Amino acid sequence: MNTNKPAKSSKPPHSGKPKPSASRLLAFDLITQVNREGAYANIRLPQLLSDSELELRDKAFATELSYGTLRMQGRYDFAIRKKIDRPFDEIEPKIIDLLRLGCHQIFEMRVPLHAAVGETVELARKVVGESKAAYVNALLRAISNDEEIFSELKESELSGDLTALSNAYSHPEWIISSYHDAIRNWDEVKRVLAFNNVPAAPHLVAWRGKSTPADLLEVGGELLPYVSGGVIAASQPLDYPQIRNRSAGVQDLGSQLVSEIFYATKNLGNANRWLDMCAGPGGKAAWVYNALATEEPESEFFANEPWEHRAELVARVIPRNRILSFDGRESTLFPGTFDRILIDAPCTGLGALRRRPEARWRRVQSDLKELVALQRKLIDSAVELLNPGGVLAYSTCSPHLSETTGQVLDALHRHKNLSLLNIADFHELPPEALNPNGTMQLWSHKHNSDAMFLALFQKRA
Repeated sequence: MNTNKPAKSSKPPHSGKPKPSASRLLAFDLITQVNREGAYANIRLPQLLSDSELELRDKAFATELSYGTLRMQGRYDFAIRKKIDRPFDEIEPKIIDLLRLGCHQIFEMRVPLHAAVGETVELARKVVGESKAAYVNALLRAISNDEEIFSELKESELSGDLTALSNAYSHPEWIISSYHDAIRNWDEVKRVLAFNNVPAAPHLVAWRGKSTPADLLEVGGELLPYVSGGVIAASQPLDYPQIRNRSAGVQDLGSQLVSEIFYATKNLGNANRWLDMCAGPGGKAAWVYNALATEEPESEFFANEPWEHRAELVARVIPRNRILSFDGRESTLFPGTFDRILIDAPCTGLGALRRRPEARWRRVQSDLKELVALQRKLIDSAVELLNPGGVLAYSTCSPHLSETTGQVLDALHRHKNLSLLNIADFHELPPEALNPNGTMQLWSHKHNSDAMFLALFQKRA
């Protein structure tokens, strides 16, 4: 017998036409599109906010509610499972998303309890109807009335038990395990997990020849350390004219560092032809293209993106005649050879979980084998395309050893004409970012950036 069965109500919790708050309705729409339709929150949310008539304060509320709910939904599912009267998979998906939204307001936001429950129920009346809204109401009240609902997580959290850590920090177990493989310290892993759940201010970058950091600072923000064109935004990116007119971009500190380091390899000489092999959605391509166009106009730059929808995103930030659409694994398709090649490789994305709240739920461990094989083939192709003396930059937004150190060791073993360069010779790095072998590994909790990895190889003449 399930003693946690929520009380049933024969009456709807409210009467009259549903009037949910616009900010909560927008958050629910985003969560539904992300969880049920495969949308990307960081792309779809700005569009929804731009199309809305919300005030600035309400936009901030919708952002915190939607991103926070997506990040923490694993923890909230733990609470929901304790109170439901049927198998989790049998509950209508919209009801699950409503309960997650309510839980986030109850446990993580400064929303009074009565408002967190009442407003979520009002939203439920709009999107699932009166009778189902009554069920949402009963469940949220059962969850909010149980002060000890997460107590077992607090008691067992220090044990290193993956299931407890997964529920406590809202991360899949395999991701937690991969962090521990890289760090080898459970306390440090917990710091990573906790930091992934903290909202991150947008990072902006002024593209050379088109805007400056001073232009961005006129709207608001502060300079990013370690990079030349970065600003920590003080408001939504679309509040900046430079973002709207595409003279600047939204780009995390880690990606800006990868772009600057890659560009700095021009100082080795013989850098006439440049290729970004996996360019979509175009942030690094835009950085390098504008720097070359401004400072090295005689150089040629190409951005390759085989997927049409991602190539369209690249075309928004660099000229279309600079864009190629080839399978990066097939070196014979490309026009000639290159002096500089960047592989910003498809990866698990485990280093960007705080900025991409749904990413932790999109990837599964079985994806890793296919991604590692793809990365290896892209490296093989790039080595074929690289001129003697040229530089290959291999980057992932992941700290997973199979996608980082493992790929470096494998590339050096299979390609005897490659040598590893020391990144510190090209750019100042944040503390603790330089690995003993000269590669770079950033960590979100240490460097306030995505956990980007970068290795620089040079092809011997």
